[in-house]
Amino acid sequence: MTGWLTKLFRGNSVAELDCHAVAEQLQQYLDAELDDEDRARLIALHLDKCRDCGLEAAAYERIKSTLSASAPDVPAESLERLRSFGERLARGEGEPTGPSPT
Repeated sequence: MTGWLTKLFRGNSVAELDCHAVAEQLQQYLDAELDDEDRARLIALHLDKCRDCGLEAAAYERIKSTLSASAPDVPAESLERLRSFGERLARGEGEPTGPSPT
């Protein structure tokens, strides 16, 4: 096939991406980090058709959702100490001063 026929049939074919190719970019796809829209569309088509890859994607999504729901809030005081420590390190001042963390 040549020309527009190739584009027409290739654009509708899930066979363009095998499970291995999808697995290599699955995390990027799920995190919406793929720059190539055509590639993302082909991965989406593959996930709709392939039970194993679809189940793997669903498992990753559940893991991400569970982890983000269980992430504790970091106290503002802790964030400020980390920022301060980072600034001191950037200035070359080394170890923090004050009480030791327990």
